[in-house]
Amino acid sequence: MTRPPLILASTSRYRRALLDRLQLKYEAIPPVCDEHAFDDLPVEERVVKLAVEKARSVAADRPDAVVIGSDQIPEVGGVALEKPGTRARAMESLMLLAGRTHRLVTGVAVVAGGRVESDVDIVELRMRPLSRGEIEAYVDREDVLDCAGAFKTEGLGIALFEEIRSLDPSSGIGLPLIKLTKLLQRAGIPVLP
Repeated sequence: MTRPPLILASTSRYRRALLDRLQLKYEAIPPVCDEHAFDDLPVEERVVKLAVEKARSVAADRPDAVVIGSDQIPEVGGVALEKPGTRARAMESLMLLAGRTHRLVTGVAVVAGGRVESDVDIVELRMRPLSRGEIEAYVDREDVLDCAGAFKTEGLGIALFEEIRSLDPSSGIGLPLIKLTKLLQRAGIPVLP
């Protein structure tokens, strides 16, 4: 029996790098999804809905494929953080997070043959107190303008933290591979046949 094609509904280079770890042949196709369609929902529901919508948007044109969707939102004190886009906003995000605990909430979905399965993973991070000089130095040294929360724990950003609690370290980067592996298995794509 041949495997169905596997598609990652994402333009994220970070998610592609994570999926590459599983050594599966796949193609990446940009999803068509309004990123703010579910802003009124709690973050856990919102990331799952967005992950499902991203996967469905690609699966609509590729019903033969198994399609992966994912979305991640950092949240601190009930406030969802966006990708900063500018140096000034990156600095604002990091000043908000400095000395505080926040969550990275990541939704993942797999659409296969009209069937949808999804899950959510939460990473808790405690950033150490940071001076303005440390924040400036970090933002100037690591390209984080396209990262929600304005940091990368897989890079220099690890130096910003006191503690990271996670059941799946890949989730903090944007695609919970442990949960994804289970969803793919149920969709007929075992990672280790």
